[in-house]
Amino acid sequence: MVGAIASGQMAKYVGRRGSLMIAAVPNIMGWLAISFAKDTTFLYVGRLLEGFGVGVISYVVPVYIAEISPHNMRGALGAVNPLSATFGVLLSYVLGLFFPWRLLALIGTLPCLLLVAGLFFIPESPRWLARMNMMDDCETSLQVLRGFDADITEEVNDIKIAVASANKSGTISFRELNQKKYRTPLILGIGLLVLQQLSGINCIIFYSGSIFKAAGLNNSNLDTCLIGAISVLATGVTTTILDRAGRRILLIISSSGMTLSLLAVAVVFCIKDNIAQDSDLYNILRIVSLVGVVAYVTAFSFGMGSIPWIIMSEILPVSIKCVAGSFRPLPTG
Repeated sequence: MVGAIASGQMAKYVGRRGSLMIAAVPNIMGWLAISFAKDTTFLYVGRLLEGFGVGVISYVVPVYIAEISPHNMRGALGAVNPLSATFGVLLSYVLGLFFPWRLLALIGTLPCLLLVAGLFFIPESPRWLARMNMMDDCETSLQVLRGFDADITEEVNDIKIAVASANKSGTISFRELNQKKYRTPLILGIGLLVLQQLSGINCIIFYSGSIFKAAGLNNSNLDTCLIGAISVLATGVTTTILDRAGRRILLIISSSGMTLSLLAVAVVFCIKDNIAQDSDLYNILRIVSLVGVVAYVTAFSFGMGSIPWIIMSEILPVSIKCVAGSFRPLPTG
């Protein structure tokens, strides 16, 4: 939560690349503390460091993607962020089958090191450079992003207009967010993220192995890997159709599917203890529980997993993005 609160101001003054570079340091230190932990204190410290780093990254990465993306691809490219997260979850599931947790934590430093190295080769956000009155660097960055043969004149003018409008509005404080014109989009955006967390997805993901084992499934670890793979596929489908189907219809489909599938799983666990384990009905209930959890994760990945993050980036006025954006990762903290 501390990382989330600090992320907006950090991204404003240090830049998107600088913020990610700073966030990588506590992430690396956190994984090392967990990997070489001698007692629970090391685990707590490592988790706190990880929380700070992830809090910053959770805000900066979606903003950076939105600011460097062409208008017609912003939705699809914005969905790449949660797609990458689901792929990371799947990879951790698979590696967890073969490696002990200490080595797995040490492996967690590799993406952080790759991030640090990659930041030296990617351009800074053109919009942030424009906000800092570095227009030459802004045009250079945009030219690198769009290709050296592309005409960026119109996009540069759009950025100048947006920055001028934001500068005219002045700096917005946390207290001013209570104004109606800011309060409504902020409530909508944060409300979706709160509902995303209250949907129970983290409980399902974290305890999927235990859920499958309680349902009587023998290969619970493999079933958990299956959940991760399906999540990646569903998020990938969302990425391809997001800009064509629209945000609202996908959210409606996603939330409806989550409700029905979670209800089915709840019913199974309510009645399975009263059914004989050698009966056909018990075997059917085991299958229903697996299908229900798979359907739930699929429905979540189809909309609620990625769209709230994208909507939060799209509906906030430019003048309050840095201040209000700090609240965005809080529901997941």
